[in-house]
Amino acid sequence: MLKILVTGATGNVGKEVIRLLQSYDCHICAAVRNPNSAKQILGSNIPSVSFDFTNPDTFANAFVQVNKLFLVRPPALANIRKQIAPVLNAAKLAGVEHIIFLSIQGAERNRFLPHSKIERYIEQLGIPATFLRASFFMQNFNTTHLQDIKTRGELLMPAGNGKTSFIDVRDVAAVAVRTLMEDGHQAKAYELTGGEALTYYEVADIFTSVLGKLVRYSPSLFKFVQQMHSSGLPMNFVLIMVGIYTTTRLGLAGNITSDVEQLLNRSPLNIRQYVENYQQFWL
Repeated sequence: MLKILVTGATGNVGKEVIRLLQSYDCHICAAVRNPNSAKQILGSNIPSVSFDFTNPDTFANAFVQVNKLFLVRPPALANIRKQIAPVLNAAKLAGVEHIIFLSIQGAERNRFLPHSKIERYIEQLGIPATFLRASFFMQNFNTTHLQDIKTRGELLMPAGNGKTSFIDVRDVAAVAVRTLMEDGHQAKAYELTGGEALTYYEVADIFTSVLGKLVRYSPSLFKFVQQMHSSGLPMNFVLIMVGIYTTTRLGLAGNITSDVEQLLNRSPLNIRQYVENYQQFWL
């Protein structure tokens, strides 16, 4: 039976990938730092294995009999040669046949992005791969930016007036599962976007309309760095976020593709649907 190792298993996308994979005839294994705490998130019926990107001693056991790897880069790990390459080397050594890598929109153009470096390293290793180059996740609003919206009624990100083709992680996960379970996706890259490109001013208006409370957009770079760092995020991670929002400000995040629609045979979920589905987070 096909065995799939899912990294980032307790995160937004990984959790949804595991949920959807349960409908298929395959063996799922969640790669997690702490299997006991993962059970509380994923449920006791999902097999898990101890796995830590920064601890090579956990690699060999995690990759036993694994055919396919769903790879998510932990946001705090930016040194690809030191922190990600050893995992990929172990995957190759273990005979992993296909990697589905959750990349980022524009990775093929911006060689400084960690995701771009990972894509290139996977190609160098020669492991068949599918790159899912996703746009900004809608679910960032109910995770990273939750408190800004809930307590201050504020969208705080230095994206200027740039438009973003936001995507729902439920769509990303659905695409990931198709590429994991079907043939024909190796050596392909899909740019996953929603069906509309919006400024954060427009997004704030949708939040205001759905939640029935005023939500404003603040594009201040200084305030963003100060707020993110004081919330406990490491500065190198905050700077990566600034870099990503800079691409938005420059108008590089608004591209809309038909990849999601073609792969799922339906329209992508839109921001209004997302805010309606998740509104309990901000009220």
